[in-house]
Amino acid sequence: MTTPQAPDASAPDAGALARLAQAARRELELIGETGADWVLPADGTDHNVVVIGAGQSGLSIALGLRRAGIGRVSVVDAAPRGEEGVWRGPARMSVLRTPKVPPGPELGLPGLSFQAWYEAAYGTKAYSALPQVPRAAWADYVDWFRTAAAIEVRNDVRLVRVEPQEGRLRLHFSEGDRRFTETTRKLVLATGIAGSGGPLVPSVIRDGLPAHLHAHTHAFDPAALTGRRVAILGSAASAFDAAGALLEAGAREVHLFSRGEDLARGSAMKPFGFFGAWEHFHALPDADRWQVMRHFRRRASFPPLPAVRRAVAFPNFRLHLGAGWRTATALGEGVRITTVPGDVHDVDFVVAGTGYLADPRLTPAFADFAPSIARWADRVEVADGEDEALAAAPYLGSGFELVEREAGTAPFLGNIHFLAFSAMTSTGRPVGDIASLRHNVPRLVSAIGRDLFVKDRALHLARFLAPVTEDLPREAYADAIVEGPARAIAPIEAEAAAG
Repeated sequence: MTTPQAPDASAPDAGALARLAQAARRELELIGETGADWVLPADGTDHNVVVIGAGQSGLSIALGLRRAGIGRVSVVDAAPRGEEGVWRGPARMSVLRTPKVPPGPELGLPGLSFQAWYEAAYGTKAYSALPQVPRAAWADYVDWFRTAAAIEVRNDVRLVRVEPQEGRLRLHFSEGDRRFTETTRKLVLATGIAGSGGPLVPSVIRDGLPAHLHAHTHAFDPAALTGRRVAILGSAASAFDAAGALLEAGAREVHLFSRGEDLARGSAMKPFGFFGAWEHFHALPDADRWQVMRHFRRRASFPPLPAVRRAVAFPNFRLHLGAGWRTATALGEGVRITTVPGDVHDVDFVVAGTGYLADPRLTPAFADFAPSIARWADRVEVADGEDEALAAAPYLGSGFELVEREAGTAPFLGNIHFLAFSAMTSTGRPVGDIASLRHNVPRLVSAIGRDLFVKDRALHLARFLAPVTEDLPREAYADAIVEGPARAIAPIEAEAAAG
């Protein structure tokens, strides 16, 4: 199988891309969205909105806020420039799992779309010949999007703590050895798939092995395992992506273990793929949403066909079905694995392809008020043995805002908007992936604008009810004013007789 590859990095037409960026900014001028700020300044507050995360979601949110006329927005990211998001790190697929022309972060502006970027960079014929979007090409596009949309980002800045204050949030940041604080009215966490507590490493690995013998698919270097025997626990997309990356990097053997007797071979989420569901699932009653999400989660996530073919193309790849792990222990410089059926496997290293935590209370910056955050387990009846990740997911309002576990105890949570992956339980689809942006970003921006407007209602009322200034000078029409006896207009009959 031939996998689409990104063109050579030296090939993009830099001049065409610069002209495209200029044209895209001109589009905003032509529709009157130049970013004029309507939000009134709040005393003692540095920002209206702080966005944590400068991946595709954070960048799209920043663009959406500007287009909505919401100013004093700051975007920060803990990663260095060019390493934001997942596309140059944890994402190890060769091609995107979304269609070739997904609406992405451009929010309806054609000049900022992936297709416009690719055609400008490599030509229309190259785009027509591209069967799927290479991951590396998408990463390059997101980098260009940041520049073209003129979104300022403060890189290497990490959010350490959120401190609620009267009418605002005090944010504690670190930047290298420097510590500093800033205040904001609204906080948006656009922290993607690892934004609800981090990678999930099962206890069989976490408790059984020293740190140097295992890693999670979110953070490991395939090249460092060249010539090694590697075992992967998990059988969904990220596990197969990791297997493909390891094999391509020269791993001696890769063994992938699934506890199921067969791989999941279809997605329970297929019926969800229509516009109305994307837009309005969040408006369904809690019981309906919980029922649907439980149904989705009972069906194991299936690995995409390209990811499976990528791995099985290597003769040194082995798939072990019905082989959950009972133990994983250090054996000399390697690892001995015992499966539930009782088989024993010796390898050099272990990779956990077991997903991510889903509990917003595990977000380190929320430590001061974590117990006050409502999760789905606080809103619905969770049966014994129910999916823990589903139950631990944040229960969000219609604008992605966190909700109090007990009414009246933490009203400031309404000013924290949570767009990490685990928001899926409330919205019905993964939050932060490409296809979600066209639906989620406008809803978030509208909610933030509404909240800021209503919060300042007294100031806005004063503006509405202020004395009206005279924009029409009387002298503009004074000479046409008819005065005295000349006011009368002769009857039509009289005019006819005179004629």
